[in-house]
Amino acid sequence: MDEQPAQDHPDSGDASPQPGYGVGPWPGGESEWPQGEQYDPDLLAVGDTRNVIDRYRYWRMEAIVADLDTRRHPFHVAIENWQHDMNIGSIVRSANAFLAETVHIIGRRRWNKRGAMVTDRYQHVVHHEDVETFAAWAADEGIPIIAVDNVDGAVPVDRAELPQSCVLLFGQEGPGLSDAALAAASAHIEITQYGSTRSINASAAAAVIMYEWCRRHAG
Repeated sequence: MDEQPAQDHPDSGDASPQPGYGVGPWPGGESEWPQGEQYDPDLLAVGDTRNVIDRYRYWRMEAIVADLDTRRHPFHVAIENWQHDMNIGSIVRSANAFLAETVHIIGRRRWNKRGAMVTDRYQHVVHHEDVETFAAWAADEGIPIIAVDNVDGAVPVDRAELPQSCVLLFGQEGPGLSDAALAAASAHIEITQYGSTRSINASAAAAVIMYEWCRRHAG
């Protein structure tokens, strides 16, 4: 299991300035800057246009990650990456929003980061070469794998068990989860749908499942 390297760009430039987005330089000048190692002098001087909540304005990226690490939720997210699916970035962004412990990329090491909107810098992301390696990690950690796919026998999420400690496994847009991934899971769940489409977007499905976990377990 390998940690994914962060993207190589400066912390103060991970979101382009937009009208009404972010904050400008700290008012009052350097003599009135807030004190604390979490604050980034460059951001205090020029402003903070990153896509972070107000609590983390002007904080160093490392300080934000350290603070998140004190309260991450005990669920993990895993994604099969066989087709360089563009939804993976959006799933990582949702994992950050719902404060997942770690995102696991199974298969190809490279994945499309555009949809993550730089949230992968604040989210632990690790890589597994294949399903077998991932399943061995989960077994060693004692964490059940919950596969999310609308396959025969899947239980609607509103009636399914979602353990507090678990890893939610999502497949590729279109083909869904591989047979090996489905076999590695201890449970299969799905999202109840009411229209004519057979499935919903993979990143949308992941957000629904993560929200349901948080609805039940997040303090």
